[in-house]
Amino acid sequence: MIETRDLVELASDAAFAIDGGMEIVAWNHGAQQLLGYDPREAIGRHCSEVLQAVLSDGQPLCVPGCEAVRCFRRCHPFAVSSVCARHKDGRWVPISIASIVTSRQARSTKTASTVAVIFLRGEEKRARRRPPSQMLQIFTLGPFGMAVGGRGLAVEKWQRKQAVTLLKYLVTNLGCAVHGEALIDCLWPDVDEVHGRGRLKVTVYFLRCQLRAAGAHKDTLQTVGKAYLLRRDKVWVDTQAFETLITEGSTQQSQQHWDAALHCYEEARRLCRGHYMEEDIYADWCAAERERLHELHLEMLARMSDCQAGRGHHAEAAQVCRTALVLDPCRESFHYALMEHLVRLGHAERAVAQFHRCKRDLAHELGVKPMYKTRRLYQQIVDEEANTRSVGKSVSRRLN
Repeated sequence: MIETRDLVELASDAAFAIDGGMEIVAWNHGAQQLLGYDPREAIGRHCSEVLQAVLSDGQPLCVPGCEAVRCFRRCHPFAVSSVCARHKDGRWVPISIASIVTSRQARSTKTASTVAVIFLRGEEKRARRRPPSQMLQIFTLGPFGMAVGGRGLAVEKWQRKQAVTLLKYLVTNLGCAVHGEALIDCLWPDVDEVHGRGRLKVTVYFLRCQLRAAGAHKDTLQTVGKAYLLRRDKVWVDTQAFETLITEGSTQQSQQHWDAALHCYEEARRLCRGHYMEEDIYADWCAAERERLHELHLEMLARMSDCQAGRGHHAEAAQVCRTALVLDPCRESFHYALMEHLVRLGHAERAVAQFHRCKRDLAHELGVKPMYKTRRLYQQIVDEEANTRSVGKSVSRRLN
């Protein structure tokens, strides 16, 4: 029986193989010739980071939770034509994509690591510097950034810094028309209405020019009467992808498809490079959205921990809880869950220590005690340990 890595090497087309985490595990010479990456540069990286493919309408294909990933998880092949992948040197290469997938039975074996083999074929037409149409990609979960067709926009070099804030404000209210007065109040709170309107018009014009120069759709930023909006169908925003992945993961989890759910959650985690709009950490206009996404992130981590526990992987579940407690040391539910996982791993003494850490954090930060539920779990662990030691001593005396 031919191995998938051998299949990649023997393929006449450019080909590579991916594992369950969508990381490249094999990369052939044809793929190197087509996209410029040698195996050492490609293997171990997430496939979306290498391909950076976009559809013919400019919409990104290679994003976490893309259609290809969903097909591979269902053991269905994926194919698409007339897309553009990003070459190592930055140019766009027109390609078509085909694939074969491993069966569920094959994936269930301990030695199986490959879930799909992807074949790339260059289309017979001149490679373009850009796809035929562009979609603006906006990254907000961490350092703010934008890209069009995989090419980053150097917003830090824009002469009008308020244009960046204007765009961020509209991203936070994506798809909703924001009245000019609200924008003026945010950008120039100490300026009178007449001068504010003038500054806003100049800033909007500057922003439109920058987006169009980068190749974004000309109507990405739309005027609606005296209001402005960023069109939801003309941009890709990481927060939307983040929420979509969590929703998909929750659906998979409700059906006890632990692995599929964890894949969704892991891809959502990959999008989180930091806090929402972290350069504007003290700004009021994004505070509510930052808090909402923070809560959603913690909820996702709780679900990840539950999935790992559902698989019987309590060590991994405990590590997820530790990660969550770094983000929010006073989230008592994670202290409680971590204590449970430690007990199941046979580390009762660590569970006791975790309770004391919980007690200390809550007292220091919030001035409160752990809830009755947590205190009861702690007492159960202590009592069980005491009983175990008592039984051990009794057996020892009998043997002596």
